[in-house]
Amino acid sequence: MNHAPSKLRVIVADDEFHVRQVITAIVRALGADVVAEAADGAQAVELFTRLRPDVVILDINMPRMRGDEALVRILAIEPHTIAIMMTAQDTAGTVHDCLDRGASHYILKSTGAEEIQRLLAECWADCELTIQQREVA
Repeated sequence: MNHAPSKLRVIVADDEFHVRQVITAIVRALGADVVAEAADGAQAVELFTRLRPDVVILDINMPRMRGDEALVRILAIEPHTIAIMMTAQDTAGTVHDCLDRGASHYILKSTGAEEIQRLLAECWADCELTIQQREVA
C-alpha cells in the first residue's frame, strides 16, 4: 500500500528575526511545514517538547540557552531528531563539536540564501528517508 509521504515538520530557532524569516521561507519552499519558530535555545527546547517535530534547525549563538546546549537537550528527549546547526562561526572545532553532539548537518550563516536553499535541499532527501525508515520500523 502506498502512503503519501507526510510533510517534514520543522522548528526554526535563531535569535535574529530576519534570519528566521529567510530560513522559514526556504524550508516552506522545500515543501516542509514550519510548526514553530524560536528566538532562543530555551524556547526551542520548550517548543520541541510540546510539538515533537522531525527536524530542528538551530543557530548556535542564541540567548538564554545556546543552540548546542539545546541540541543536547532535544536529542535527550528524542534521539532520532534530525538537527541542522547554523552559525556564523566556521571554525573546525565548532563544526566537529556540533556533529559530535549529534547534529546531522551544519550550515554557515554567512552563506547566501540561494546556497542555503541548495544545502537544505541536499539534506532534505536524507531527512525524508530517515523519517520514512522510522515510520516503517
